[in-house]
Amino acid sequence: MKKSFLVVGLILLMGLCACNDSKKEEILVLHAGSLSIPFKHLARAFMAKYPNTKVLLEGYGSRTCARQITDLDRRVDVMASADSAVIRNLLMPGHTGFCIDFTTNEMVLMYRAGSRFAGEINSDNWYEILLRPGVQYGHSNPNSDPCGYRSLLTWQLAEKHYRVPGLSGQLIKKMLPKNIRPKETDLIALLEAGELDYIFIYRSVADQHKAPYVTLPEEINLKNPAFADFYAHASINITGKKPGQWINKKGAAMVYGITIPSKAKNPRWGVAFLDFVLGPEGQKIMAQNGQQEILPPRVDNREALPAELKKYFNK
Repeated sequence: MKKSFLVVGLILLMGLCACNDSKKEEILVLHAGSLSIPFKHLARAFMAKYPNTKVLLEGYGSRTCARQITDLDRRVDVMASADSAVIRNLLMPGHTGFCIDFTTNEMVLMYRAGSRFAGEINSDNWYEILLRPGVQYGHSNPNSDPCGYRSLLTWQLAEKHYRVPGLSGQLIKKMLPKNIRPKETDLIALLEAGELDYIFIYRSVADQHKAPYVTLPEEINLKNPAFADFYAHASINITGKKPGQWINKKGAAMVYGITIPSKAKNPRWGVAFLDFVLGPEGQKIMAQNGQQEILPPRVDNREALPAELKKYFNK
């Protein structure tokens, strides 16, 4: 008898929990893979502040995030991209009215203690190490993830910076196609498993995983806006809005973008979450995860911003 009462009690408790959970306001957030850890922390802090909410996070390559909205017509409440140009090129104006630049990053070459020639590699010889026989390296897919095309832009800039003719082509030719994955964070498992020796990735991700990495000169790491003219010497063609269309992507200092799509399912709470990300608590969490805020903040099309967000931007 006692056992049956216990079972009934557990069933009732589970039903109550499910009922309470179903009453929560769900906020669907699509984000770049490199934002997985900071956004997990942001979501946890936001839900602690607003217990009646449930933040649903999905991480993809930034361009894949955009395709979920444009091609699959998913009703997303917030979309955060590792490159604000993804929002401008693929979502504006048909799928969102604005884009906020909200954080930065830089390219590094991440490795592990057991990587081939890990004891020798540095900021001056990294490309020589990668071209040695047996060394395996990878990057993400340029057509789905900004880190992918930024890797290739970095190689082009390295050719100019180190004055090694044909370097970019050599790096492309030696790298195996299987070492290209949908998003940059997919490469980490291959690195940790020993299948790859080095991966091109964002510094914040390497720091979050407490992994060793080679810092790259500012002339090629796409970090410093002061090198904008030099960065612009590199370019790559990536897929456009429609099949058969192409976008010529030039090198530029890294800027992450965030927006609320026009067909958001829960726009009121999407605004609240974005307000939290841009506010002091959210920016502190971003900084703790290696991503600094942009000062002064920038926005495309301030007029389209929800009223609650206009306080962050001067006219």
